[in-house]
Amino acid sequence: MFPAHSLRSYSANGIHINARVSDVRDKPPLLLLHGHPQTHVIWHKVAPELAKHFTWVAPDLRGYGDSDKPASDASTNHAPYSKREMAEDMVQLMAHLGFKKFNVLAHDRGARVTHRMMVDHPKAVERATLLDIAPTLAMYEQTTMEFARAYFHWFFLIQREPLPETMIEANPEFFIEKMMGNRHAGLSAFTPDALAEYRRCIRLPGIAHAICEDYRAAATIDLEHDRADREAGRKIAQPLQILWGANGVIEKCFKPLEEWKRVASDVRGKSVPCGHYIPEEAPDALLAEALPFLLE
Repeated sequence: MFPAHSLRSYSANGIHINARVSDVRDKPPLLLLHGHPQTHVIWHKVAPELAKHFTWVAPDLRGYGDSDKPASDASTNHAPYSKREMAEDMVQLMAHLGFKKFNVLAHDRGARVTHRMMVDHPKAVERATLLDIAPTLAMYEQTTMEFARAYFHWFFLIQREPLPETMIEANPEFFIEKMMGNRHAGLSAFTPDALAEYRRCIRLPGIAHAICEDYRAAATIDLEHDRADREAGRKIAQPLQILWGANGVIEKCFKPLEEWKRVASDVRGKSVPCGHYIPEEAPDALLAEALPFLLE
């Protein structure tokens, strides 16, 4: 799916981050961040076109894929998997590669990392496109029966260890296939090679715990950080584009543009004709909307 030589392990923020970097280094930098329960491979359908315009960097977030999975539990307040810590990983990774300023295209959990990165590191992120999320605080504060049924994993994965870890590790492939396959497009959205990579990674030691810690952090320390921003009146100042699936849960349960305008000053966006996994379900539609914005 990608040239083999583009993959390396980089030191950043005290851990190792697995990442691919496009070959051409004389174009503006673009950071690509994936979501749960996937890896950087989600970008394989759009990476060739993006490489015509950007030097892209596609890492696995900490806890995912072949990146490190630091120890974390309730005694650490789940802070090692806070979006603040994960954002710091990405800023240091980009600086290591020589990019002090960059744009971001991010999906799902990666978009939540980007939200925090845009607030904490406003001089690093120039603009960003976020895919198929509303702000974490808004989603938890506005939970409905419909949302809880569709996003049950938000409440399953945050249970005290080792309950969700044990259940995931009992049949990792079943977990990932049901998580991804029960969405709008089913498993047909994913190429055999991509699906094989997701299956490989969900079996890696420590990944079930890391994924749970990501979600536990989102329901605890991340909410503290988001509420502190709200109380202080801190907003995302950079240009922000929001795209979401017309057939997804965000469309049904939230008003994404309204919610993002509560936490950002310059917001635009629209739905695209697909479900949750926009880069793999609707790569052409994604490029048509995101490229003009990211190239402004």
